[in-house]
Amino acid sequence: MNILYFLIGCSVVMALFFLGAFFWALKDGQHDDVHTPAVRILFDDDKPEETE
Repeated sequence: MNILYFLIGCSVVMALFFLGAFFWALKDGQHDDVHTPAVRILFDDDKPEETE
C-alpha cells in the first residue's frame, strides 16, 4: 500500500512538471504561429546552383 502513495506522489510531481513546461512554452511564444509550419513544406527554399 505504501508503494501506491509513492507512485501517486511521483505522478503528481511529473504532471506538475509537464504543466509548468507547457505554460513556460506558452509564455515564450512557442504556439503563436500555427499556420506557417503547416504550409512551410510547400515553399521551395533550395536555390539551384548556377553552373558556368
